[in-house]
Parts: sequence; C-alpha cells; structure tokens
Amino acid sequence: MRARLLAGWVAAGAALLGAGCAPLPGATGSGAVPAAGAAAPATELQSIAPGVYLLPGRHAVWDAAHAQVANTGFVLGSRCAAVIDSGGSLRHGRELLAALRSVSALPVCFLVNTHVHPDHVMGNGAFATANGGRPPQIVGHLKLAAALAARGPYYLRALQREGAAEVPQRIPPPTLAVADHMELDLGGRTLELRAWPTAHTDADLTALDSASGTLWLGDLAFDGHLPVLDGKLIGWQQVLQALGREAGVRRAVPGHGRVMSDWPSALAPTAGYLAELRREVEAALGKGLSLTETLEATRLPGQWQLAEDFHRRNLTAAYVELEWAR
Repeated sequence: MRARLLAGWVAAGAALLGAGCAPLPGATGSGAVPAAGAAAPATELQSIAPGVYLLPGRHAVWDAAHAQVANTGFVLGSRCAAVIDSGGSLRHGRELLAALRSVSALPVCFLVNTHVHPDHVMGNGAFATANGGRPPQIVGHLKLAAALAARGPYYLRALQREGAAEVPQRIPPPTLAVADHMELDLGGRTLELRAWPTAHTDADLTALDSASGTLWLGDLAFDGHLPVLDGKLIGWQQVLQALGREAGVRRAVPGHGRVMSDWPSALAPTAGYLAELRREVEAALGKGLSLTETLEATRLPGQWQLAEDFHRRNLTAAYVELEWAR
C-alpha cells in the first residue's frame, strides 16, 4: 500500500525539533489570552522566537498511518495569527489549531501553504471554522491551485485505498495567490512571502517573519530527511543559491527537521546532496548507461534518513531532466 502512495509523490517526515526550544504547556504570546476550554494539542508545542511557534513533525513517509510528518507552526501578531502549513491530515490540522488556541485567542487570518505536498496541505479543512465560521485566507504560490487540482484527487483516493480513518472530501485551495512577493500584515509584524521558480516542486513558497528573522522554508531545504526532488534539479540548485543571499534571516524552519540557526550554512547538506545527485546522473549519462542501469549501480547515501524510500526516485527524476538537457 505504501508503494501506491509513493508512486504519485507523497511527502516524507520530520525529526523532532532539536535543543534550544522550550515546551510551552500554556504560555501566551503577543499578549493574547488562551481561548476558554481550548483542547490541549497532542504534540509538544515549541517556542522558537517571540510570537513564533512550531509543532514539529517526525521522520516518516506520509501515509494513512503517518500523517504528522511535516513541521507546521504559526506566527502571532497583535491583530491576528498566520499558520504555516496545515499538516498531513484533518486531525493534524485540528491539533495544530488546538496548539494555537493553547497560547492565543487571536483570529487566524492567514493559512500559508508552502507547497502542494499532502503532508503540508491535507489539514487545510480543519481551519474552516477557526474564526467562528469565517475561514482564514489560504495563501499559496501562483501555481498552487493548479497543482492541487491535479494532485489532490490522487491524494484523497490514496488515503481511501489505505483505509484512513478520516478522508477529507476536498482539500481547500488557496484564495490568495503569490506571483512574486507579498506582505501579510498581522498587526505589528509582517510576513514577507516569496514565490520561487520550480525547485523542490513547481509551487514553492517561503515566509519570512521580519520581526524575529524566522524564515519558513517549506521543503526547499531538509535536515536529516533525504531531500526529495519533485520539481527541477537545476532549478532547485539555483534557488538554494538565491536563498543563501536572503537578508535578515536569523533562523530557518525546514519542512522536515530541526530549526536551522547557522544560516546560510545550514543549506549546505541539501545543496551537497543535490550536487552529488547531479554528478552521479551526469556520469551515468556520459557512460551511456540507461536509467535501469543507473538505478542498479547506485549506492544509497547513508547519512540521510529515508534514502531507501526516495533516492532512486530522485535519480529517476534527475535522469529524465538531465537527459533532455543534453
């Protein structure tokens, strides 16, 4: 069953947030008061900067049994909150909302989807009633709506085949599209959104909280978990170079893994893997090896988790891209 989910691309999981982030069993951010009777979140909430919170995921392949694999979180302003990704299931989304309500009663004015993969968007529907029946604006890359329309039905059918306990009827699409840059006003703090050319996917979006210098990366960089190529290898390398020049970044939150404080050197492992992937495929093409021969000859990179699940798939995507580029 897992193979069926992987076949159409499913995102994989995240490690728990590392040291330096204190648990928050009821702390309040930005002067807001917790909502009365708010449900306690099932996973430990982490404070990574004033008014910036992370609900960490786990390293695993996303499927019906492993939905909470991506990092999700939220940023609190004086007027409202912005949620960054909604998680891999409706339950994950509800737990994220409960985590927000455990520290703040602010309305959720924005839900930012960093890209199309199901571990980041499947919880969108959980926020439909976040503000007493007034859903937040769902914000995404200009190409996200088309990507969700193409992939969403597959994700839902895959969960049905897997026998998931709860399958959304639909994945709510973005209501606000980012073509290049956009600023979201949360009251006293601003999220700076940037839409990127095709890299990890064709709909990658980052969000920088300028007040704290926290950059939400989506899956443009990975920590511990093998990077997964679902866009363009060369494009991703170029985007990483541009990301490294981003100003005002004091920490970065990858979609999978620990918070990155050593910016921009924290991008080096992802960049290094992509460079090695490109060298391997270009060497195989130079020898005239077929895709099958290339896959048979590869050795899994041992320093990454979930390499067995994703490395050969990455090789296939890179081989097709680079073969056409010759």
